[in-house]
Amino acid sequence: MSNHKGYIYYVMGVSGTGKSTIGKMLSKKLCLPFFDSDDYHPQANINKMANGVPLNDDDRYDWLLKLNILAHKNTTKGAVIVCSALKKSYRNLLTKELDKFYFIYLEGSFDLILNRINAREGHFMTASLLKSQFNTLEKPIANKHLISISITNTPDEIINKIEEQLK
Repeated sequence: MSNHKGYIYYVMGVSGTGKSTIGKMLSKKLCLPFFDSDDYHPQANINKMANGVPLNDDDRYDWLLKLNILAHKNTTKGAVIVCSALKKSYRNLLTKELDKFYFIYLEGSFDLILNRINAREGHFMTASLLKSQFNTLEKPIANKHLISISITNTPDEIINKIEEQLK
């Protein structure tokens, strides 16, 4: 693979697309640290989501800035950060003053993702919030910083497709 030292890879998409699975696999493949954005939510956000209340832009603002700071702290080596990054404005905050980054957008249908969420255990995201996430989602527009991958592929196929596009 080409030298992508110092790049921040944001693995993005609605809940249930496999961001954590793909992010961990990608971080291992690229020998980069892995960060799950869920670990950086304030408790108030987690409580809202656990109670089925969608987050609004105000809820997300400080969280997104915290993730941007995390990215900046890792620009020497690089990192993989999983984050829903649903809106363009969120992606702009995540990449503020970053030059070397990619968004890896994991996309799938509502029904496929709903089935995945219903099969999960021990996660604060409820299936009822999925509709809200799809309503909020502003699909990223193709550009040099974007890799879009269908989640109908297996995790290994997704990693191989990412690797192909990074060459």
